Amino acid sequence: MEIQQGTQPKSVVKENKNALLKSILIITILISFTVLLGGGYWIFKEQAPRPLEVTNSKGEVILTKKSIMGGQAVWQKYGLMDYGTVLGHGSYMGPDYTAESLKIYTEGMQDFKAEQQYDKKFASLTEDEKQIIKNQVIKEMRKNRYDASKDTLKLTDAQVNGLEKVRAYYKDIFTKGDGWGLKANLIKDSDIPSTDRAYVDKGDQIKQISDFFFWTAWLSSTVRPGDKITYTNNWPYFEDAGNHLSFSAIWWSGASVTILILMVGIILYLFYRYQFGMQEAYKEGNFPRIDLRKMPVTSSQVKTGKYFTVVSVLFFVQCMFGALLAHYYIEPDSFFGIKWIHDILPFNISKGYHLQLAIFWIATAWLGMGIYVAPLVGGYEPKKQGLLVDILFWALVVLVGGSMVGEWLGANGKLGNAWFLFGHTGWEYIELGRVWQLILIVGMLIWLFIVFRGIKAGLKKESDKGGLIHLLFYSAIAVPAFYIFALFINPGTSFTFADYWRWWIIHLWVEGIFEVFAVVVIGFLLVQLGLVTKKSTVRQLYFQLTLLLGSGVIGIGHHYYYNGSAEVWIGLGAVFSALEVIPLTLLILEAYEQYKMMRDGGVDFPYKGTFWFLISVAIWNLVGAGVLGFLINLPAVAYFEHGQFLTPTHGHASMMGVYGMFACAVLLYSLRNIVKPEAWNDKWLKISCILLNIGLAGMVFLSLLPVGFMQIKEAFYHGYAASRASSFLQKDLVQTILTWRAVPDTIFLIGVIILVLFCIKALFNLRKPTHKEGERLPVKDLSIDED
Repeated sequence: MEIQQGTQPKSVVKENKNALLKSILIITILISFTVLLGGGYWIFKEQAPRPLEVTNSKGEVILTKKSIMGGQAVWQKYGLMDYGTVLGHGSYMGPDYTAESLKIYTEGMQDFKAEQQYDKKFASLTEDEKQIIKNQVIKEMRKNRYDASKDTLKLTDAQVNGLEKVRAYYKDIFTKGDGWGLKANLIKDSDIPSTDRAYVDKGDQIKQISDFFFWTAWLSSTVRPGDKITYTNNWPYFEDAGNHLSFSAIWWSGASVTILILMVGIILYLFYRYQFGMQEAYKEGNFPRIDLRKMPVTSSQVKTGKYFTVVSVLFFVQCMFGALLAHYYIEPDSFFGIKWIHDILPFNISKGYHLQLAIFWIATAWLGMGIYVAPLVGGYEPKKQGLLVDILFWALVVLVGGSMVGEWLGANGKLGNAWFLFGHTGWEYIELGRVWQLILIVGMLIWLFIVFRGIKAGLKKESDKGGLIHLLFYSAIAVPAFYIFALFINPGTSFTFADYWRWWIIHLWVEGIFEVFAVVVIGFLLVQLGLVTKKSTVRQLYFQLTLLLGSGVIGIGHHYYYNGSAEVWIGLGAVFSALEVIPLTLLILEAYEQYKMMRDGGVDFPYKGTFWFLISVAIWNLVGAGVLGFLINLPAVAYFEHGQFLTPTHGHASMMGVYGMFACAVLLYSLRNIVKPEAWNDKWLKISCILLNIGLAGMVFLSLLPVGFMQIKEAFYHGYAASRASSFLQKDLVQTILTWRAVPDTIFLIGVIILVLFCIKALFNLRKPTHKEGERLPVKDLSIDED
């Protein structure tokens, strides 16, 4: 049956079901984003100043705002956030440059005072003399000498000596290399024009990046006006600089656990009192029969096959970069003695690729699934839908290839002034140059248009604007919408405020909006398969989304504890980050329901592969995102751990365990319907799923977690800088643990290879389209509500 073009759709009487749940969700979203935006304004107003001029005691200008901003641009241009960290944010191979600079700055002041008073170096003093000098330095460096009326900062003679020590140290490091994977002569003035530079100030770039590092050390050790703690809430921990755990960090750690226990009780009561779980749509012994041979297939759906094959290949390449990164912790300047590999792909570039490819393959799997389900929702294939799917595919190919080439050229100083536009923006997780970010946004908008065309008929027929199809569409809109905040970050934006927006991408887009999209899609698929009722699913989705957004939006604050943001974020972040555990824990109940459905389906149930990965998602949601996330989000723990190995422990368990496993689930669901049934083999998928879970568990619990525990202990006893020094990573036990990580990594890689081979085989065994453009599809009409 053909749809007659130009025919007016039958009028639909709009209904407002679940009005109370909708109102609660909308109010939750409004309040959460009001707090987040209000807190952002507070960060903007309260952030540490970048003085127009910094002078010595004689009034001579020794560094400027342009030098600080230029140094930040140099730090970004060479992709150094993918090597080390500033204010605890970045990668974990190199040092934290804030903590390292603070140590050098403090010791420079101590030597200056010791020579001035005792005519010898600080190290040569007696313990009593050392204590006298330490107290003098702490008092002097913590005093805030910034004059807001003139936008100037005056440094004492001892502080100037500390600055000079910082400059001399980094001059040596960036000239000779640091002996731990950082190339010698990485920063070269010949990489950009000598005049008319973009974002970088005139003069020596190494001096500028040193000034930027010094500025972060200054703000981390200088007390806020009218307060008793520094701009970074006393982070990093370093007794010689007077930095100790603040009262807020201790209080809100305890308060967050207390509030979590209370809210668990309340939410579990609501969950069971009002029955927010999904209800099965079949009676025992009468599981719906699913005949894949009768499943309709359209041209656009078949074309998603190449998306999923590319997804699996990108997954493999991303894992190979992960293996290379893991090896660099053992052999930092080569790969089993092969120097040219490190010369071409040093740690910072490999780390950027590892992160970007993770986002690319996971997002592409989800985009492909969205394209696949669109005709099932709308009931037919719109005209030229297949052409749009092809255009989007090649746009993604250009994006992935172009951005990776651009990042390599930019981080190697080959793009001159165009480094930010086409190269490496310098921000972890959003390394893509600005032009590639725009292409990504355009690509996601094309995808949204494809999805909208496919589900438009279903949207028109669904009587409830908050029904299942509408929820699917709203969550799809949020995917491109929230990435737009990446455009709010520019090289001239101060580090603290840029980091505020950066976490909108990492936390709200990756961890928040993708999570929202995931729970809606899971609900949609279960209803589409006839396994659960639409009515109960919609109610559960409103409940879940309220919990996810009510905790997750403000929960972004745990990233703002110590990056120079206002102290209020310690309280907000601690409480709402703790509450994020609740919705993630409830998903384990959903996993059990999914397991029961798969069991009831028997040997003929065609979606076993999808359900194995969905169950994996729920388990890792609890363990990786929930338990491990909760551990590091407590302010008292984060104070010592911030930017250490416990962070990638949580990151690997949640990014791969949740989003990666879900990408595999939707990939297999879509492929199952477009691949010839006789070419399908669940046995290999089960082996792949088992190996991926075993490998990931080994990676997390046998390698990253024990090293992270040792590292936080090192910080507690010897100061944060010591825990991030290369000497810590070179300890025998740490090296042994990191070496044996190759075992779970190999197990994981075998699981990936099986999945890749499976997808390549699937690409050559795709079904032929059964229905033409505009032809009605014999599918369940999800716009119709059950009685």
